[in-house]
Amino acid sequence: MNAESGMASALPPRFAMVTGAGTGIGRAVALALLGAGYRVALVGRRAALLEETAAMSEHSARASAVPADVSDPEAVAALFARVREQFGRLDVLFNNAGISAPAVPIDELTAAQWQAVVNVNLNASFYCAQAAFALMKSQSPQGGRIINNGSIAAHSPRPNSAPYTATKHAITGLTKALSLDGRAFDIACGQIDIGNALTDMTQPMARGLPQANGQVVPEATMDVAHVASSVLYMAQLPLEANVQFMTVMATKMPFVGRG
Repeated sequence: MNAESGMASALPPRFAMVTGAGTGIGRAVALALLGAGYRVALVGRRAALLEETAAMSEHSARASAVPADVSDPEAVAALFARVREQFGRLDVLFNNAGISAPAVPIDELTAAQWQAVVNVNLNASFYCAQAAFALMKSQSPQGGRIINNGSIAAHSPRPNSAPYTATKHAITGLTKALSLDGRAFDIACGQIDIGNALTDMTQPMARGLPQANGQVVPEATMDVAHVASSVLYMAQLPLEANVQFMTVMATKMPFVGRG
């Protein structure tokens, strides 16, 4: 055994959960955590995509695909019961699952479309954070870290994005409340606000998106690997330190001057 592997084996095992781990940002972050030595619960609605994520890592033996609809509180309770049984503890939760509604004028948005975004982006994040908080509070050693996926939309909206923007602003409030309430139990909570990470879902950015002035303009993007490394940095801090809010974005995207 070389010195490096000996040091690695001496480290206590670390356990993480990533929601929305089957695609995009969730997949990239899950792979980064696996590469850094974590055992990772890959959570999402489609088992095949979760298994695909696990297979992409040379450390797939440390990955556990756990299909679950995190917008269902009963499914979340069952999910965390399984994680408690399988892992024994949870050190990091990356609250990542999210969807958006069609980009239509607000008066054309249906109640069902609004509710679907609220259920996944806000309610699911609360259910998972609540369950993680309870587990982190009761485990020994006590504590852990919750990282919420906010968005550039947590600061500034795109046209016709009321459901997504409203829920991402709400995530900021949830992050602050969890950060405050977790202090007594060594539970740190931070938020990463991501702008224009290139994934399959964000391919249209390069072709052009509506701007506040009515124009449709191609936007700069960045490699999703930069998001993964940023979340990994947040995750690996000691619990005495916390990145409360981080914005990582394509340098030339229209954010600072949006609108």
